[in-house]
Amino acid sequence: MRDRTRYLYVAVIVAVLLGILVGFLWPDVGKELKPLGTGFVALIKMVIGPIIFCTIVLGVGSVRQAAKVGKVGGLALGYFIVMSTVALLIGLVVGNIIHPGEGLQLTDAARQAAEAEAAKGAESGSTVDFLLGVIPDTLVSSLTSGSVLQALLVALLTGFALQAMGTKGAPILRGVEHLQRLVFRILAMIMWATPVGAFGAIAAVVGATGIEALKSLAIIMAAFYITCLLFVGVVLGPMLWLVARVNLWSLLRYLGREFLLILSTSSSETALPRLIAKMEHLGVSRTVAGITVPTGYSFNLDGTAIYLTMATLFIATATGSPLELGEQVALLLFMMVASKGAAGVTGAGLATLAGGLQAHRPELVEGVGFIVGIDRFMSEARALTNFAGNAVATVLVGTWTGEFDRERAEQVLTGHAPFDEATLLDDEEPAAGPEAGEKELTKV
Repeated sequence: MRDRTRYLYVAVIVAVLLGILVGFLWPDVGKELKPLGTGFVALIKMVIGPIIFCTIVLGVGSVRQAAKVGKVGGLALGYFIVMSTVALLIGLVVGNIIHPGEGLQLTDAARQAAEAEAAKGAESGSTVDFLLGVIPDTLVSSLTSGSVLQALLVALLTGFALQAMGTKGAPILRGVEHLQRLVFRILAMIMWATPVGAFGAIAAVVGATGIEALKSLAIIMAAFYITCLLFVGVVLGPMLWLVARVNLWSLLRYLGREFLLILSTSSSETALPRLIAKMEHLGVSRTVAGITVPTGYSFNLDGTAIYLTMATLFIATATGSPLELGEQVALLLFMMVASKGAAGVTGAGLATLAGGLQAHRPELVEGVGFIVGIDRFMSEARALTNFAGNAVATVLVGTWTGEFDRERAEQVLTGHAPFDEATLLDDEEPAAGPEAGEKELTKV
């Protein structure tokens, strides 16, 4: 499976290069290839409703279960919410400073549609209509109508209803989890069409705007990587030192093999078992590691939050329909909620981006095709940032709960107590005891 993922990665790179070449040499042909990108975005939109429903229902269930474990779960969830908000704000500030996509004007249709929609809303009292439009005709229609907000409403109601059912709701939650796996498998199949979508979208953009398109794509990629580095170095680093007296770069060096694994797969999910084992080896208690790491993989998506922010601002600006600050905040808060539970799933970030735009500014969804070609490159930075954030969170929660051995950590980080790969195998055995139960608890 990993080899196949690498093939997809290479295919996307080749498709992007070919699209650029076609757009430069035959601009008219490039413009005609736009339907390929549009079709790929349509495939993503097809699974948005089920993805939102499943992730939110399971996310609400995870909150309930994590709350049961008391102080550790409460501290972890509180920290995750705060850090996700900080990541959103940082991405928002950087995006509004650099204005990614400015000057492209990829399509006037988006701007005209936005203006028409605003005028229509002003004429018909759009606030009331908007609120009433969130209510679906039936529970099932919320997943088939194409309205993301309707799917979100029904998902929240379902999640809270399952909470009220207690243990009787557990089988239903497991059923939703199986449904989520099915939907994500479908999404994984769709992602194999990424090279075709990327080829058509890039060819059309370069054919219409020339070198300006490449400049803008390079700017958004560079800005995203730099923002992720700033978040890790300026936010996570000082916090880790002030709270736990642990040097960030020593911790990241200790997790070097895991970062290489993530870099090769573009998914932080592949390193989850190793992170739990290494956090225990570092001196974090088995309880804290077994609760914080799996929960963080659903609720502590700092890199994803930054990506959603900057990608949204890029699409809005590039299509000539920039978002007001209030719209930016509302849209990004929605995306932060909608992205929970989809960590490590290839294409989930792209689906969340499309879902947020579909819910708030449908005329901008077509713009998702503009960044299909570079989404794969940015997914690596997302995964690495998410992983670093979860490693730091585990140490911080362990320190706050008094379940972190700082002396042990110093020995490990200085190389006096090297990590034994056999430890990971032992920790994965069913006989691992409380950790196995805690890991299952947080996954429900």
